[in-house]
Amino acid sequence: MTKVVPRAALTGVLAALVLGFPSQGMQSRTPIEVASLGPQVGERVPDFSLSDQTGRVWTRDSVLGPNGAILLFHRSANW
Repeated sequence: MTKVVPRAALTGVLAALVLGFPSQGMQSRTPIEVASLGPQVGERVPDFSLSDQTGRVWTRDSVLGPNGAILLFHRSANW
């Protein structure tokens, strides 16, 4: 014979699992010191020389326009 579990009891157990475990299961994260990650907003970027996917070499001065430049370094998902 199968025992039927009342819906309210099942809901209560589910709520306890969902609400009770995440705080224990999550790892504590070490705060990131943003100032140690590289040049900050407004700072001058050091000279660099990087080649693109076609082999063309770019330097800081070659990417600067009359109003400066925005550099974005993006890590792709398939590295």
